[in-house]
Amino acid sequence: MIDNSRVLVTGGAGFIGSHLVDTLVGDGCDVVVLDDLETGFRENVPPGAQLLIGSVADADTVREAMTGCDLVFHQAAHKAVLRSVEHPIPTDTVNTHGTLTVLQTARDLGVRRVVHASSSSVYGGGAPRPTPEDAPLRPRSPYAVSKLAAEEYCRVFADLYGLETVALRYFNVYGPRQRPDATYAAVIPLFVDALLNGRAPVVHGDGQQSRDFTYVSDVVDANLAAARAPAPACSGRVYNVAAGNEWSLLDILRVLGGLLGVDPQPDFTDPRAGDVRHSRADAGAAERDLGFRAAVALDDGLRRTVDWLRALA
Repeated sequence: MIDNSRVLVTGGAGFIGSHLVDTLVGDGCDVVVLDDLETGFRENVPPGAQLLIGSVADADTVREAMTGCDLVFHQAAHKAVLRSVEHPIPTDTVNTHGTLTVLQTARDLGVRRVVHASSSSVYGGGAPRPTPEDAPLRPRSPYAVSKLAAEEYCRVFADLYGLETVALRYFNVYGPRQRPDATYAAVIPLFVDALLNGRAPVVHGDGQQSRDFTYVSDVVDANLAAARAPAPACSGRVYNVAAGNEWSLLDILRVLGGLLGVDPQPDFTDPRAGDVRHSRADAGAAERDLGFRAAVALDDGLRRTVDWLRALA
């Protein structure tokens, strides 16, 4: 059970983490947020949660935040592929060492379960589509390598120490609070911001690259399902979290153009280093073991995202 538990959410002031915190607080949990506020925002943390500012790579800070917690949602990460290409060591410090610090502290403090946020980038774009969890893994960026290393630490801590862990491979999450003014902003808020302001949206490559875009509330539901599922069914395992669809960047522009009443005229530029060409998940394992299935259709999710970005402007 989760209700009324004391819960730590690392990265809880960020895009995905803050939505998770909102839901947990609403469910009556005693929530601690650990975030260094490098990419998160203090205003994303609701009044019902306690905010501790610090890094997941710092053992003393993690112990302070985790003391008394039954459950940890580990969302903190250096998330951008391009950022990891430019700055691989800070990415590894947070994503790999930070995860190991969280896991060791959870083991030492007797935490029941750690739900870890991983990434579809571990597949590297060479796996068959739709991609199951047992597909070959070939990371193409330092970010993806760090996420795969963190997954392996989760598995080892479950096998070796008996700490319950569940890793979730997110596929291209989007939605409110994903900001276009971030240094390494994601494609959907960048597209919306450009169209709202009469600029040509920038497309890296030919725009035919495709992704399995997943709305943020579905990712929250997946985390809650991973926290509640019986340990024999899921501990030490990894699951795709996705809608199970495939949309090109030009498809996204077409839908956004319809929502905004404009005709997008993209500015095509060079492909980005480390990006995969196509991705689409086989999400059957999460439905089987966790009881999770994505519920938000792309049109609906994009509409909610556009509404939030309009209000932000």
